[in-house]
Order: sequence, then C-alpha cells, then structure tokens
Amino acid sequence: MTCADAQQASAPEIKLSLKEAIALAKSQNIAVRIARQEEMAANEDLVDARTGRLPSITVGAGYQRYSKLTLFENGLHNARSVDRQPSANGASQNSEMAFNLYAGGRSRALIEERRAGKDLAGINSRDQAGNTSLQLVFRYLELVKLFNQRKLIAEQSERAGKRLKTINALYKNQRITRSDVLRAELVLANVQLDSIHNQNDIAIANNKVTVLLHLPDGTQIRPADSANMNRPAPGELDRLSGDGVQQAYAVQRAVALSGIQSAKLKEIKGNSMPGISLVSAYGFSYPNYLFFPPVDQLYSIGYIGARVSYNLSSLYHNKHKVTAAGIRLDETRQDQQLVQDNTREELRTLLIRYNESLNRVAVMQQSIVQAGVNYRIVNTKYFNQLALLTDLLDADNLYQEASYNLISAETEASLIYYNLLYTTGNL
Repeated sequence: MTCADAQQASAPEIKLSLKEAIALAKSQNIAVRIARQEEMAANEDLVDARTGRLPSITVGAGYQRYSKLTLFENGLHNARSVDRQPSANGASQNSEMAFNLYAGGRSRALIEERRAGKDLAGINSRDQAGNTSLQLVFRYLELVKLFNQRKLIAEQSERAGKRLKTINALYKNQRITRSDVLRAELVLANVQLDSIHNQNDIAIANNKVTVLLHLPDGTQIRPADSANMNRPAPGELDRLSGDGVQQAYAVQRAVALSGIQSAKLKEIKGNSMPGISLVSAYGFSYPNYLFFPPVDQLYSIGYIGARVSYNLSSLYHNKHKVTAAGIRLDETRQDQQLVQDNTREELRTLLIRYNESLNRVAVMQQSIVQAGVNYRIVNTKYFNQLALLTDLLDADNLYQEASYNLISAETEASLIYYNLLYTTGNL
C-alpha cells in the first residue's frame, strides 16, 4: 500500500444528504459567519441610535494649588509677592445634564436609518447563507454525478473485461482476427484511464465541498442522495411566480436601501430645524468668588433651564443637500422596480428551464432502455458473427452516453430547482 493510499484510508468519512450539507454550510461557512457578525454590529448600531435619546450627562472635578501673586509697579519694576486671597487652594466639582426635547426629527430619522440598516444586514446575511447553499448544491450535485459516473465506469469496465475474455476465446478458435483483440484491449485501457480521471475529479470536487463546509482537510464526503432525488412537479412551483418576486433577496435589499435613503432625507431636512433642549447643572466650588471680596468657604449652586439653537447658515447650506438626497431616493425607488422586473424575468426563465429539464429526464430514461436493448441485440449478433466489433463498441458507447446524459439531466433539474429556491429567497 502506498503512502497516499494509507492517508486516504485514514481520512475521516462523512455521509451527508443534501439537506444536511446545506444546514452544515449555513452554520459553519466562514462567509456566512462574517455576514452574521455584520448583522450583529448593525443591531448594536440601532441600539446606539436609540440610546442617543437619553439625557447627556457630564461630570467633572478639579483641584488647583496657586503660587503667590507677583505684583509689579511702574512696568516691571518694584516687584513684590503676596498671597492669593482668600486661599492658595482652588477646587470645583460639577455635573451637567442636557435632554434633547426637539431636534427637527433628526434622532427619529437616525433610528429609522439604523433600523433599515439592520434589516439590510439581515437580508445580506440570509442572502450570503442562500448563496453559499446554492454553491454547495452545485458542488454536492457535481459530487453526486461523479459518484454515479464511477459506478457506470465500473460497469463499463466489467463489460469490457468480459468482452475481452470472450474475444480472446474466439481468437484462439480462429473465428475472429487479431485486430478485434487489439481493439478490445485498447477499449479496456481507455475505460481504466476514465476511471482514474473520475477518481481525480471526485477528489477535487470533494475538496471544494469540504472548503465550503469548513471541514478539516482530508475529510471524505460521501453523498447520501442519488442523482434521482425527489423533485417537485412544475405545478407545485407556480406559487413562486407570484409571491416569490417580493421574497427575493435582491428585491428585499432594494427595499431596505430605499428605506435607508428615505431616512437620510428626513435627517438632512432636520438640519434646517431649530434645536430645543432642557439643561440643568449642579456643582461645588472653593473658594467662594460669587461675593466680593472672595470668601474662604465651599459653596454649591445649580440651575435648570432651556436652550434653543438654530443654524442660520442651514437656510442656504442645506438646500442642495435636500435636493440631492431627494434625487437619490427617487433613484432607489426606480432601482427597486428594475430589480423586481429582472427578478420576475429570471424566475419565469427558471420555471421554463425546470419544466424542460424534467422532460429531458423522462426522455433520457426512455433512451437508456432503448440503448440497453440495442446493446444486447448487437452483442448477441457480434458473438454470432452477424455484426462487426465496431458496431458492438458503438452500441456500448451509446448505452454509456445515454446513462451519462440521464445523470446530467437529473442533477441539472435539481440544480435549477434549488436555483429557483434561492432566487425566491427560500434557500
């Protein structure tokens, strides 16, 4: 046994159905985790905007030790030092609170913007999970196709081996020429090369699946589903052509972006409105400078009142900002309609292709039956010297191709179905 064979034998193997693999991708894929972290950050931004309505409170304290005062007479002449009155010490402690009563709706608009941003982050998170799931479906179905092809190649190799033994026997009895033996040996060698190529393709596809699932290197994935997995009939998907458009991730994202721009417009308009806040303060100070001469004593004092402010420059600074924000809002609404139209067109196309793929599966199933009967007939004719080896090999290739086509048609139908689910926001 080679080293590579030993490593492959010791590699962990996991048998997964497609649904299990999708669930694993949504929980373990790194890109999905990053999108969910961004959703959590957007939620914290929303909480931060809501806490902005709470009062603003500041607290401060200080202590000073003053030096003696140097007094000058006649310019810088006759300098003398005296003690600071009433004391060389100074201290203060104060607290101030401001509560916003009205700010032109800017706080409400900011909360609305952050809420729409949170919704957008959630949509992006679900979209990333759906997109990753769709990638996984493609890789998983590719792996399913390769495993089915491996089985077909093994069957073809078995047929080629038995055929070569029979041809060798016929050659020994001098019933056929040496060219038939060489041709049969060449066919068997090509089938064996196909088997090696198939094994390499399985290893590559397996690696792609493990990367999407964020599994340890060397993990072997064995699909539990076959290419002929259950798929709904076209009539069961008619509901997707209606409600599916509004549930599409792209449409939901366009709606959220429109909501963000609408909130930004309200916020910009609020800059032209006055601000009114309730303020209060209380503190301790030493010494008492409220009296004259200053008194060597600690005192406390506070106040409560209202503050009104208005930015006059907003009358001309804010005008064009409002106009630009209004234009961008109109752009987002038109983009929303465009996205809906494109999604509706894509959805109808997928429904048509899905129906077509199911018809192709039915045709391929019938083709396999016909190709199998044809191969048995030609096989019997050849060994009765009623047909050429070329005819037999053509019949074998036709049967193998029909089997490949059925697997491809079945996996393609499943892929279109899951693409429909992703397009309608259901994956």
